Amino acid sequence: MSRQPASAEGVAKPADTPAPDRGLAFSGRSEAACALARRAQAIIPGGSHTYAKGDDQFPEQAPAFLSRGLGCHVWDTDGNEFIEYGMGLRAVTLGHAFAPVLEAVARQLPLGTNFTRPAPIELECAERLLSLVPGAEMVKFCKDGSLANDAAIRLARAHTGRDMVAICGDHPFFSTNDWFIGTTEMPGGIPRWTREQTLKFRYNDIASLKQLFQEHPGQIACVMMEAERTEVPLAGYLRSVVDLCHRNGALFVLDEMITGFRWHLHGAQAMYDIEPDLSTFGKALANGFSVSALVGKREFMRLGGSDHDRERVFLLSTTHGAETHALAAAIATMQFYETHPVVETLHARGARLRQGYAQAAAAHGLTGYVDLMGRECNLLFTTKDAEKRPSQPFRTLFMQEMIRRGVIAPSLVVSYSHSEADIDRTIEAADAAFAVYARALSDGVEKQLEGRPVKPAFRRYA
Repeated sequence: MSRQPASAEGVAKPADTPAPDRGLAFSGRSEAACALARRAQAIIPGGSHTYAKGDDQFPEQAPAFLSRGLGCHVWDTDGNEFIEYGMGLRAVTLGHAFAPVLEAVARQLPLGTNFTRPAPIELECAERLLSLVPGAEMVKFCKDGSLANDAAIRLARAHTGRDMVAICGDHPFFSTNDWFIGTTEMPGGIPRWTREQTLKFRYNDIASLKQLFQEHPGQIACVMMEAERTEVPLAGYLRSVVDLCHRNGALFVLDEMITGFRWHLHGAQAMYDIEPDLSTFGKALANGFSVSALVGKREFMRLGGSDHDRERVFLLSTTHGAETHALAAAIATMQFYETHPVVETLHARGARLRQGYAQAAAAHGLTGYVDLMGRECNLLFTTKDAEKRPSQPFRTLFMQEMIRRGVIAPSLVVSYSHSEADIDRTIEAADAAFAVYARALSDGVEKQLEGRPVKPAFRRYA
């Protein structure tokens, strides 16, 4: 039985899924699609408005554009259908064009989307989110995770009077702002002083964070990290981070952009029984609509308001930060999470995918060459060469062969709309891709790879 987008009543309806095509489903871009890609490259730096969606992140044969989606299936501009993973960079947790969310948006749109005074729906959405995040007392909405994390940094600096921030160097992305981008392999245009204010520590290594506090006494405003990415936190580690922050007068900021509503209904902070001073949510918050949030304790958040005698903080104030249709999407999404086993389904589908993937890899002698990392609800794949070194060419080859079989997989992050049949089809595609991968290990990847390999998104030069 497959899961399709939910009905108007919010109940997922079963539907038959076509038998999987065991042959090759996609042979490459049409000339029309290639022409679209050339036009985009000519007027959009990188050809995409998000680096992770750029051409250099996918094999040359990947569809150039996706024109529509339903559930976990998407169609390119040539009409080719694919099972999609990652789902809008993990923002579309329920599924594309998910009926209860679209219906909430449709009810709100005729009422207007943006006014010169707050709309009641802003309060409704704020109260619902705070009811789901333990320990949070106030919230400000904005449009993306970068803005929410930027605001958390600004608030921590204002509260502590300190300039430096410490981030987990094993977590790949926190913001498009200078304080973070200056620490990456793309620091162009960012002043050296700004770069020097951000420090890095290692995940699951409390000693590395202690060392930063010792080397910069009274200078670190906050510590920002995710609760978990691909490595499970050691027993007591996250609690130790919180305690270390507070002993040194710093705030603890938890980035829940990915973990929020995917790890647990109440966030990874509930799963690991920690209480951040500030935390940020987004992505899954509104099933692909643009809503993110900074939540936190009143004593810190109130600095962005007027009911105190301290210097005010320009916290978050965006023209489109509380668009009513997007908040309607967030409310509908949160309601669906509360009334349906979304988190449980994400873990169950991911567990089946992990098991089938590992079995297929073992059947082709690829154990240790292709692995899945992370929690079942957030699976990332690794690809290694004949010497078992991480390999971009082999990553490209695997993605190439999956795309040829109708699966777009920059990751293997599932959504609520991925059915059992979709998982079966994905495992079959991976099994066939592994046969090509095994030949490439023995004969050379260049003999199987069609075109150039993908590149890291963060790099100094083209």
